[in-house]
Amino acid sequence: MIKNRILIEEFEKELLRKQKTDYKRNFSILNQMYKQAVIVKIFPMKNPIEGLEKDLKIAKVVNSVSKTTTKNCKRIE
Repeated sequence: MIKNRILIEEFEKELLRKQKTDYKRNFSILNQMYKQAVIVKIFPMKNPIEGLEKDLKIAKVVNSVSKTTTKNCKRIE
């Protein structure tokens, strides 16, 4: 159980600052993920528009939540 959340967050930020981005490795991972998606027939999509209306409705609801409402919510730890 994390006792000091702020200390952990600062540690993570510092760790990310020190690490350099390996673009070649990241591109390789993305490329392998794409190849796997093609193998399991997720890409190319048969109908890219399918499900778009549902996604737009979800986005509208999520974006309609007031920023002040989320600030006033208690964080569950």
